[in-house]
Amino acid sequence: MMTFKTLTAASVLAVSALLLTGCDQAEKSAQQLMGKAAESAKLAIDETHKAAEQALSDATGNIIGKKDSPADSDKEESSSQEI
Repeated sequence: MMTFKTLTAASVLAVSALLLTGCDQAEKSAQQLMGKAAESAKLAIDETHKAAEQALSDATGNIIGKKDSPADSDKEESSSQEI
């Protein structure tokens, strides 16, 4: 016949095993959520960066990074000589 202590010990072990299983599942869920949050944050940063580049480009009138073609530089030289 099982004693009360034996029954209690078995119950405690069973509950502990269930809690550990639950903790593992909670940890996996938390890792998935963290992965999704990190992905969303990276996407938001990338979109913000693109928007900032566009705003800077609009504000500077596309001067930065714009390369003159040889035909454009010839026109500028001839117009400056006329003055």
